[in-house]
Amino acid sequence: MASMGAALTFLVLYFGYACAYVRPPARSMLSLASHSASHTDPQQVHISLVGKNHMRITWLTQSKDVPSAVEYGTSPGAYISSANGEITKYSYMLYKSGYIHHTVIGPLDADKTYYYRCGGYGLEYSFKTPPSQFPISFAIVGDLGQTEWTASTLEHIQNFKHDVLLLPGDLSYADYKQDLWDSFAHLVEPLASRRPWMVTEGNHEIEKIPLLTHSFDAFNARWRMPFEESGSDSNLYYSFEVAGVHIIMLGSYTDYGKDSDQYKWLQADFSRVNRRTTPWLIVVFHSPWYNSNTAHQGEGDDMMETMEPLLYTAKVDMVFAGHVHAYERFTRVYKKNINPCGAMHITIGDGGNREGLASKFLNPHPQYSLFREASFGHGELSIYNATHAHWSWHRNDDDQPVKVDEVWITNLSNSSTCTDSDDMVKG
Repeated sequence: MASMGAALTFLVLYFGYACAYVRPPARSMLSLASHSASHTDPQQVHISLVGKNHMRITWLTQSKDVPSAVEYGTSPGAYISSANGEITKYSYMLYKSGYIHHTVIGPLDADKTYYYRCGGYGLEYSFKTPPSQFPISFAIVGDLGQTEWTASTLEHIQNFKHDVLLLPGDLSYADYKQDLWDSFAHLVEPLASRRPWMVTEGNHEIEKIPLLTHSFDAFNARWRMPFEESGSDSNLYYSFEVAGVHIIMLGSYTDYGKDSDQYKWLQADFSRVNRRTTPWLIVVFHSPWYNSNTAHQGEGDDMMETMEPLLYTAKVDMVFAGHVHAYERFTRVYKKNINPCGAMHITIGDGGNREGLASKFLNPHPQYSLFREASFGHGELSIYNATHAHWSWHRNDDDQPVKVDEVWITNLSNSSTCTDSDDMVKG
């Protein structure tokens, strides 16, 4: 730590505002060998929430003869229930994926550990279902990639007793090299097979080659989310509910204009939100709307202009984004002004990607930007009850997690200041 620590400089403005944390360059890519002993062994296992009290188990085999079946139960080795799913695969230029299995199991009891086996044999895995009521905790990290920094960040997340992981885009950084999707799934399997990972797409998931490939082929095939259950017609945007929290995952790289399917779906989804049963409302997407970093300036402006009034009217509590490889926390804001009825925006695109950090910030900083730092790390959101939550960001400091920023958050559904009047909507 001493050798690397000598190269680090922590800069703080005169009023204690962290403006930069100069880090070493991104570490090298991990070399991940296949964990599969045979073509029939399940591998790359990850899970996601789907509908009420159900879980989708996704895994891959190299043989089509393995059934898409999952056996499960609440005791090790005692599989009293089973479910059958579906199998898919995709081709990308000369690459042909393995056989990707998707199986939904349930109904499941809340806050309970289940043991499961994929394909009828092989390793036993286990996961814990989220609670049905508060408190509930989320690990949040974006722009992961698969470098040595990524491995360190994942280790820190594993030590946080979270119920669900939220990832606002840029997962594998495969960037057309499809075997990197396989190595990424191997890398995250120890976490993603034990807690549900809820993800949305980033720009590195597009992977479109005009006239040759479609956008999001690998992402849609490998990371299927509960879009159909939420009334969406696209895996690129969806919503789900867990323990008093309604979470909306939006697509920064699919049409979001007022005539688009995504915009109309978002309107309908907001209309179905019941703040009595889900008092917390969170939105996640990739390209940030608020950003005082020099990187990716203005890239979220069009989406913000179109959709921010919907979020404001719905009284969204928090918005999480990635894309910018740094951490930044804003106060409640609307139309680029501090507003107690707006959402709190947080940029968390600092998981450990191979491109390195976005270390340059604009100065002077906007008044609504409260904390910013260019370091790798992760976030922890603990929602304790219907009114209060605690957010903290943990810097990946030479492989040690260091809590650098934290804040208590009061939600808007119980705010006496914010009403549903036309005046509030106009801002």
